Amino acid sequence: MAKITVPLQMLDLHGDGFHPLLDIQIFDKTFKVVLDTGASRTAFDRDLLLAANAEADIVSSGRLSTGLGTNSMESATAAISNVHIGDLLIDEIEVAVLDLSTINIAYRELGHPEVLGVIGSDILMKYKAVIDFGKKVLVLK
Repeated sequence: MAKITVPLQMLDLHGDGFHPLLDIQIFDKTFKVVLDTGASRTAFDRDLLLAANAEADIVSSGRLSTGLGTNSMESATAAISNVHIGDLLIDEIEVAVLDLSTINIAYRELGHPEVLGVIGSDILMKYKAVIDFGKKVLVLK
């Protein structure tokens, strides 16, 4: 079983902790995402996803999403093909699609780059992730 090592960039939230970021590629474009062990599913921002690919097939789930400080956020999903995380190629994954604009507004105010969303425990479990904060890497199998 091959190990894939992906570098993490530690985003300093100026006295309010850290967010580990990594780069992924979808639609032949590179995006920053937050590595979020507390997220049950991988989730992408609706507006950034549509900006990356106006043809993205976003389907409303008819449910409300919990987390991110609210339980009243309308949820949708999208099937994303050819997701690259380092040298790992995920042929297709279903992601939650949410309005994550408040996160990106906060990041911009702190002088940080926008993020497409979060890599959640769905991917972390499937690929047996090990997070090494000392070495600042994510290892996937």
